[in-house]
Amino acid sequence: MTYQETCDYLFNQLPMFEKQGADGYKEGLANSHALDEHFGHPHKKYLTIHVAGTNGKGSCAHTLSAILQMCGYKVGLYTSPHLVDFSERIRVNGQPISEEYVVKFVEKERSFFEPLHPSFFELTTAMAFKYFAEMEVDIAVIEVGLGGRLDCTNIITPILSVITNIGMDHTQFLGTSLEQIAMEKAGIIKKGVPVVIGETTPETRMVFEAIAGENKAPITFAEDNKQIISVSTGAKGLEYQTKSFGIIRGELNGSYQEKNTNTILCAVQQLEALGFMHAVKCEANTKCQNREVRQAFSHVCNLTGLKGRWQKVSEAPLTICDTGHNVPGWMYLSMQLKNIKCNRMHIVFGMVDDKDIQGVMDLLPQNATYYFTKANNKRAISENVLKLYGQGKNLIGEAYPDVKSAYEAAKAAADNNDFVFVGGSSYVVADLLKNCI
Repeated sequence: MTYQETCDYLFNQLPMFEKQGADGYKEGLANSHALDEHFGHPHKKYLTIHVAGTNGKGSCAHTLSAILQMCGYKVGLYTSPHLVDFSERIRVNGQPISEEYVVKFVEKERSFFEPLHPSFFELTTAMAFKYFAEMEVDIAVIEVGLGGRLDCTNIITPILSVITNIGMDHTQFLGTSLEQIAMEKAGIIKKGVPVVIGETTPETRMVFEAIAGENKAPITFAEDNKQIISVSTGAKGLEYQTKSFGIIRGELNGSYQEKNTNTILCAVQQLEALGFMHAVKCEANTKCQNREVRQAFSHVCNLTGLKGRWQKVSEAPLTICDTGHNVPGWMYLSMQLKNIKCNRMHIVFGMVDDKDIQGVMDLLPQNATYYFTKANNKRAISENVLKLYGQGKNLIGEAYPDVKSAYEAAKAAADNNDFVFVGGSSYVVADLLKNCI
């Protein structure tokens, strides 16, 4: 098979939550353990950091990877979903897994894994763990796919667990209350392994304290250990005045990054306490606590390949895309959009069917022109249905059958002093980056 044929096989022959929703979700770790045993438990050959949460886990995982890279470590990074190409999910020091490796893995292992009927994510996780072992990484940052307790990444025992926050998302799988969702995500807390919690509510804090206590896992609440003194918008992005790291210039924009940054800095302090922030390439006994951390924050996209987080795709008119796709994420995005100074605002908007559409639309600005659309995904909501929802919220706009036509219509209508935003779903941003940029 060619690389494209192999990717088509992975996307179309294996159950895939991102395309099929509930039909593509497999609960439990039986297949993950079977695959892990078959490959000789590859994740035990390197250190790991496990990152879970409703929002922000991708930004945190990428930034932690960038920091460790700057400290001289060889770093594996496993994230999802991809935006443009499958290989984005599995990286070593920012470089995507090779097409040749993906093809050979599927061809060689197909006779073993097909009888297991693994999900797309189960097989991809096994591929990532094996690849990292063969690439002899020092440490791998592993982002949870969905939830935590029963997520197929949860066969690892990391040196540090990070849970960014808890919000109402994927409720059909994780529970219908914040406490239930927190219980699922707290499933990554391991015996004796330190855990950093980014944000809590009274309901979720009790859950984390209880589960950490049961596991004798040292717990740090980032909101109680504020590293950020102040934040401002600089010429190249957000500037943070911090307690321990000086002035950090963050390449990742978006007001929600302040919370992520505080969580990351608390995680870095935990890693240092564990002895893992001593640089391999720095002088003996020196700590990568300041310069390397600052450089990582200011170059995270180049170091790791991160895309889609308040990403600028055009200057005139200013055009931004963002993968925020649920109510907790849009609580930040809506505030950011309100602060945009422009002549007119144009929003290219689409969603998938397992999200709180009404809740997100309640947060959308009404002083904008909308271009309702759908991504190339079976779970995408029809553009005409979105338009009807929008009319019920006094959101004015037209429907377009795909992201490309919607984006082109927005560009054609926008003057240089206008502002264009593209988002509502990771898949809308993916179609933009694949087909329009």
